[in-house]
Amino acid sequence: MGGNLVMAVLAIITSLVVGGILIAATDERVQETSGYFFARPGDTLAAAWDAVGGAYWALFQGSILNVSRADAGFAQLIKPLTDTLNFATPLIAAGLGVAIAFRVGLFNIGGRGQMLWAAAAAGWVGYSFALPPVLHVLVAIAAGIAAGAIWGGIAGAFKAYTGAHEVIVTIMLNFVALWFITWMLRTPGLLQNPGSNNPISPPMAETAVLPSIFGPPFILHWGFVLSVAAVIFCSWLINRSNIGFQFRAVGYNANAALNAGMDVKRLTVYAMLFAGGFMGLAGAQQVTGAVTTGFTSGIDAGIGFDAITVALLGGSTPWGTFFAGLLFGAFKAGGFRMQAAEGVPIDIILVVQSFIVLFIAAPPLVRAMFGLPQPGRKSRRQLRDEAAIADATKAKGAQS
Repeated sequence: MGGNLVMAVLAIITSLVVGGILIAATDERVQETSGYFFARPGDTLAAAWDAVGGAYWALFQGSILNVSRADAGFAQLIKPLTDTLNFATPLIAAGLGVAIAFRVGLFNIGGRGQMLWAAAAAGWVGYSFALPPVLHVLVAIAAGIAAGAIWGGIAGAFKAYTGAHEVIVTIMLNFVALWFITWMLRTPGLLQNPGSNNPISPPMAETAVLPSIFGPPFILHWGFVLSVAAVIFCSWLINRSNIGFQFRAVGYNANAALNAGMDVKRLTVYAMLFAGGFMGLAGAQQVTGAVTTGFTSGIDAGIGFDAITVALLGGSTPWGTFFAGLLFGAFKAGGFRMQAAEGVPIDIILVVQSFIVLFIAAPPLVRAMFGLPQPGRKSRRQLRDEAAIADATKAKGAQS
């Protein structure tokens, strides 16, 4: 009951409860009926139930199944599910970039910079070269992965060979990447679209665009398959490969790993190379699948920071990150439906996500709220049983 899975589920449930309270508190009908709550409390409770139930039903219909459009055909029924998978695609890849760093004891906050360089590299390959359809998109994605890995490796090298803290380094590299690429997007002849004064790149060639998996009206593209492949590869890397064993050893105790003969500095660089590569996959997916008409410096769309939440909720494991990415993809897809159908502010979804992070980061709080035993602390029953055994032992010794 004190495991990571239980903690994650309870954190999600508690966050949804907190979100429900906020939805009810901001609902106009609830505010109106609360004025005469003591005279007719049933009105307020009914209004609160309608507000919360309607909001979360809209969240379900916007992210899983659109039951209200079931008569329009199967495609309209399951389209919200494909939208969820589409939103989750870069979150999963970016979450792996944070998770693998966590496993080595590193905190990769440089997702934005790594994604920006990946988007720039993949976008440049995508509109500058003429290649066959499948080869073109694969080369563009490979370029994005390489660019993200290099940018992550720079942070790893600073950490390994100078002792600079990776949090500070990655944050500063985010700004370096942001303003450098912004300058490139504003400079003719570099990344700026010819004939445009706006800081935007040329559109991607059709051969460099990830095709849709199911076709119209679905927007889910083959980037989702690449994210699933990345999860499988990351799982093998961490759990089955020799370097993954060394990653885990360094993450558990770097000094012990060093005494065992492992090159901790080299492993630190390798870990950040892999972390940047996964972030690079997310950035490449953005320009080859989500935004193909030309990218700006906002192409990362906050995914680099959302990935931290995804990795935390997933327990820094590949498959946990996968399912956490699906959950946050559902929040993104369903949040728009909540706002449009029920008038719920989209910020409520951000509040729910923030509370998930809060509860994941504070397991003792969740355990205390649900009465779960704290690790290393004996329950009252255990203390009572131990006392009874001690008394019985004393009594038996006295008789003998």
